[in-house]
Amino acid sequence: MVKKYPWWKALMDYGLALIMGVLFLPLFVILVILTSIDTGFPGIFTQKRVGREGKLFVIYKFQTYHSYTSQKSNFGKWMRKTKLDELPQLFNILKGEMAFVGPRPDIPGYYDVLKGEDRLVLGLKPGLTSEAGIKYRNESKILENQSDPLKYNDEVLFPDKVKMNLEYYHQLSFKTDVLILLKTFSILKG
Repeated sequence: MVKKYPWWKALMDYGLALIMGVLFLPLFVILVILTSIDTGFPGIFTQKRVGREGKLFVIYKFQTYHSYTSQKSNFGKWMRKTKLDELPQLFNILKGEMAFVGPRPDIPGYYDVLKGEDRLVLGLKPGLTSEAGIKYRNESKILENQSDPLKYNDEVLFPDKVKMNLEYYHQLSFKTDVLILLKTFSILKG
């Protein structure tokens, strides 16, 4: 059974997303232009991801791959390193599809097929950050160093993320969210 979504979390998500959306609007416009020039118009990447209760939604990110070669651009590498490629997800938060803190949204075939108690994770909105997202912030590099990246993801990374996100589900509180946000900002600054 899905928990009722906490009022304080919705208030925090919408309030922060609205403030950040207004503050970062000039940066957003500049990045749309630069990304469109670098990777091709419109410079925004969209993909279906699994959301709360297993419902699919369209996630927004700045495009980091050249549309004509499917290779990551140098500007795209910088965008990913700084996490600015995730800025359009403020719109997902304003639409009520995501939260600031929650499991990182994944493609179909992972969260939506969880069994037993693990399915409780689907009671959470996907988030911009989480303890698992912080721990695996260099996931692409971790996977690059594996002989079978998909197997390593499926057997090691994803189960650990589920475990961490389930712990978050059971410890859900304003204090926990604030601590995760502070930890995320300190990593981004460093």
